[in-house]
Amino acid sequence: MRWMVMLMVWFGAHNAVAAPHEGLEARLQTGDIVLHTSRSSQSQAIQKATQSPLSHVGMVEVTEQGAWVVEAVQPVQRIRFSKWKARGAKGGILVLRPRELSDAQRQQAVAAAKAHLGKPYDWLFGWGDDAMYCSELVRKAYAQGAGLEYGKMERLDSLRVKGLEQQLRERYGKRVPLDLELVTPASIAADVRLEVVHSDFPSVR
Repeated sequence: MRWMVMLMVWFGAHNAVAAPHEGLEARLQTGDIVLHTSRSSQSQAIQKATQSPLSHVGMVEVTEQGAWVVEAVQPVQRIRFSKWKARGAKGGILVLRPRELSDAQRQQAVAAAKAHLGKPYDWLFGWGDDAMYCSELVRKAYAQGAGLEYGKMERLDSLRVKGLEQQLRERYGKRVPLDLELVTPASIAADVRLEVVHSDFPSVR
């Protein structure tokens, strides 16, 4: 009888620890790429320019304490996955996983992303390493950690920026750099080398 009580206590304690990591979080792996619709002030402009609801992207790191997301905001930070997910509009999320990469390569990519922790957000979407924007961080981390560049570089004037002239002038001044090359969350989401693990955006993939 005593062993049954001990067994029940053990199972209860085990379930209490495991419960927060059930569902989607339990399916995540280090190196997964997560995207959602940001509530930031620039989110609507990004959505319009890219014709996509996906305006923010980060990278997952799974630890014994649960899942985290490394993201470029102000500043580049590491945040619990549950808080990151809740921060997106309506809690919607897209989870992508690199195909045919080893665990070591995915871990190296996350380590490369974490090397930028604390850096300021790049409001001008430049390509230097002094500051980072979200999709730049993901593309560079995988390039440095695994030798793969997800998404594609696009000129600013190739995006749907008509109607966004005021926002662009507020950011860049009178001379908007239309030849600026950048990578967008939508471009990363469209990369066929990434498989869908979970999606609340059926029209995206």
